[in-house]
Parts: sequence; structure tokens; C-alpha cells
Amino acid sequence: MRKWQSASIAVTAAAIMLTTACGAEQSESQSTGVQPAGQADTAYGQDQGGYGGDYGGAEPQGNPAKPKPAGQLMISENKKLGSVLADSEGFTLYRFDKDTPKPAKSNCDGDCAATWPPVPASDVSSAAGIDPSLLGEVTRSDGTQQLTVAGWPMYRYAKDTKPWQTKGEGVGGTWFASAPDGKKASADGAEAGGGAGEAGGNGNLAGLSTVNDPVLGEILRDGKGRTLYRFNKDSAWPMKSNCTGACLDTWKPAKPVSKNDVEGVDPKLVNKFTRPDGTEQLSIDCWLLYTYTGDEKAGDTNGQGVGGAWFVVSPDGKKITKSKG
Repeated sequence: MRKWQSASIAVTAAAIMLTTACGAEQSESQSTGVQPAGQADTAYGQDQGGYGGDYGGAEPQGNPAKPKPAGQLMISENKKLGSVLADSEGFTLYRFDKDTPKPAKSNCDGDCAATWPPVPASDVSSAAGIDPSLLGEVTRSDGTQQLTVAGWPMYRYAKDTKPWQTKGEGVGGTWFASAPDGKKASADGAEAGGGAGEAGGNGNLAGLSTVNDPVLGEILRDGKGRTLYRFNKDSAWPMKSNCTGACLDTWKPAKPVSKNDVEGVDPKLVNKFTRPDGTEQLSIDCWLLYTYTGDEKAGDTNGQGVGGAWFVVSPDGKKITKSKG
């Protein structure tokens, strides 16, 4: 084997080891500006977890450039999913975890949109049980208007060939049937993860989601709406918690969540860590997450900057060092 070939193989192997190392945080050297959740993903053609990686095998019905209007929306009852939102012909409507509701934005284009045809915003109305104030629209990258429910862009699934089918449920860990209020459909009428609802709302939250703080920007919260923090003295590689003993009286390790129970966060970044006492803790991009006992209610961020070591977290796991002012 020639020397240059050996060197090339060695460099390639080293690169693979670096990129697979948990918490390598290669993005620390990149821009530290916080992007809205869902806008910093890998290209759709490479990310098989995005919309199932099977768009080539699904034949969209009709002309994908001119999807059928939804007409009067309906509610179907599904034994596994509870109340599910459907169009006037009974076809299930879906939402995509990599989209964002605030502001409304679709991150499904090209081949993705062939498998998940966007629902047009025109010629749509609500029926009993569907709050018309939740219906809206978002302008897609091609200039067309897409229906939104509670800010979430709505789609059909090309492999649903008959009314009432829900073949798109859980595809890629990012696609879910929509409930009438725009949340993920679930048999108990609440998204998995439960907990406190949106401020001023009446729904439940995903186990891990984002919220827009007026001062700190887009930050992570748990299923009860509590702000999540990371600790400067922890390490991401190897994953290690340096909050032990008395520290745990103030900073409580966040409980792990299913990758299917996240909203506004790339599921690939979500993991768990086994602490020395055998309990498991939620991590994002290999950084351990905690709640703060000094936060009295959902949405409080009283832990920001405490001791110069505790900080709220962006959707990609980076710490946000802004001052609350």
C-alpha cells in the first residue's frame, strides 16, 4: 500500500471517530447565533430520519404541484390515536417535528413534499369541534399558501390511499397525525409527556419542546413547561455530571424522554445518561439537562447565569449566555 493511501485512510478513520464521538461539539467553532428550531438540519436527501427515507417508494396521488384543497375539515376517532384531524374526504392530516409553529415555517420541500403533499390554505373551513381561530396559513418557499393549525403546517401522506388510514403516524420519528387543536394526536387527548400547558392555552406539552422567551430567545423546556438548564462544570465527552451531593438539592436532573416525544428539537440530539446512583438523565447533544428549584412556575428562568455556571439551552443543545437584564 502506498504511503499516501495509508495517510488518506488514517485521516478518514480519524474523521469518522471524531464525528461519531458524543459531544464533540464541532459546531462550537461555527456561528453561535441561535437559529429557530428545525432550520439547521441535514439535507433531506441524506437525512433518512427526516421523513422516513422512503419517499421514492410512495407515489403521490394526482399532480403534487396542485394538491386538493382540504374543504371542510373533519374529526375521525382512532382507537390508538384518539381524535384525528382529517380533510373533507377523510384523509388524515399530519404535522412535521422539523417545522416550526412560532413563526410558522415548513421545512418539507422537494422530494419530501412529494411524499407529504402540503395541504393548501384555500377552500378550507372548520366543523364542530375544530376551533376556526386555530386555522391559518404559511407561505412556502415556492410561494404557495399552506394550511396551518395552531401554527403547524399541515400535510397528507402519499401512502394513505384510503380515508381514515394513518400510515404516516410516527414515520421517521418526526411525522405525526394531527389532533383537532394542532397537537400530536394521542388516545388520551394529550400529547405524550404531559404536564403543564402553554401559557394561556389548554393543551399539554411534549416531553421536550421549545418556547420563545422574550429576552433569552428559543429555549428548551420539559413536559411540565419548566425551563431546562446545563451546567458548565459537566462535560459532554465523556458525558459526566459534576452536580452531585448538595448540588442536587437545587438542580434536579431532567428525566429522559422518548425521541418521539420531542417538539422543535432534532430527535437525533436527544439521549440519556445513567448517573452514578443508577438513575437516568435527559441529555441534548450530550449535555445533561436539569430543572431549577428556584423556578416557581412554568416559564420561569430564574436559574439563568446562577454562579456563572448555569445557563438555559437552545434547541441544538448550546448554552445561551444572554443576561436577563
